[in-house]
Amino acid sequence: MDPQKVFCMTGGSGNTSSYQKQYMDPQKVFCMTGGSGNTSYANNSSLQKKASDKVKHIIMDTVESLYLTTATNSFGIADLGCSSGPNTLSFIKDIFEAIQGIITDHNISQPSLSEFRVYLNDLHTNDFNSIIKALPDFHTLLKNIIEFDPLIFIGAYPGSFYGRLFPNSCLHFVHSSHCLHWLSGVPEGLYDEQGRPVNRGSVYITERSPEAVVEAYYKQFQKDFSSFLRSRSEEVVVGGRMVLIFLGRRGPQHVDRGNSILWEILTRSFATLVSKGEVEKEKVDSYDVHFYAASREEIEEQVRKEGSFELERIEISEIETRGVGKASYGAVLAKAIRAIQQSMISSHFGDSILDSLFDIFASLVDQEIAQQAIDPINYVLLLRKL
Repeated sequence: MDPQKVFCMTGGSGNTSSYQKQYMDPQKVFCMTGGSGNTSYANNSSLQKKASDKVKHIIMDTVESLYLTTATNSFGIADLGCSSGPNTLSFIKDIFEAIQGIITDHNISQPSLSEFRVYLNDLHTNDFNSIIKALPDFHTLLKNIIEFDPLIFIGAYPGSFYGRLFPNSCLHFVHSSHCLHWLSGVPEGLYDEQGRPVNRGSVYITERSPEAVVEAYYKQFQKDFSSFLRSRSEEVVVGGRMVLIFLGRRGPQHVDRGNSILWEILTRSFATLVSKGEVEKEKVDSYDVHFYAASREEIEEQVRKEGSFELERIEISEIETRGVGKASYGAVLAKAIRAIQQSMISSHFGDSILDSLFDIFASLVDQEIAQQAIDPINYVLLLRKL
């Protein structure tokens, strides 16, 4: 089975207990909801922005160190998983403001860096239009920030970051925020020899999941993260840095009150629709998310095994679990997850369930938080190319 493929079951409205293997490629389907509508990623990525802002000092410190020590006149920056919202341009703006601050603070009259290359990457399924349309005005904004008028080249590079994207040794700084918890595909090993799903009734790892499910997800993470590091090792110059921010878990247990509880709540939301006759149970049984929340030990082990980077820093960053304005956290989170998962859910179940599914999800999240706190975390990694 191609690891980039995903099993999904036959559709239709009749009841059936038989499964037929079909393929859905996340790299052809998975994308953030585009445009600027009410359910778009552009309008529902504030939680990611808040989480990134909490660790912005790490990025700025890294950029300052690189700027002052890199002997080149052409500096390469990549944002991997830039998506379709405003967050990526905000990140690039922060970097150029930091560079101008360095020049001012150190009284640099003739900066050696005269050229900046900015590479924006995501899967080709993403809506790049909003970013491309914003680039002319954004380019002007950057020129106004940087007083010495450097050459600034910005381009979009569609493709999976689990493989090569850029020429050899062209990058000095790589950034990726809230992306690496998404696997290249649903893991192998989630179906038995007869083609039946072994994680029935769950969309991710739960207490009910067989050990084979846990092993399958972990093996896929190992393969994907190693491939990511190996690919970047060819593209990043010696001494270059990467700052990676992605969802994880605190300890060895996969089932916790962090990120896994949210997938459990999504499973319960599907179960509610099944009880109402709006979704077939077999369709839920055959739906698995291509997600993995790694532990610190698992991350450190893969960096060490791959061997191209030194892990200079790893930190835990807690994620805000309060509502925005008058909205409940459940409502805000439901919109955020819908903007991310809508493409995959629609491909498997159809569009008609989306409103009901995420209304139920929002309500269940608020009920869960009222009983006990939900505590999702990010890991923040600073890596140096050896």
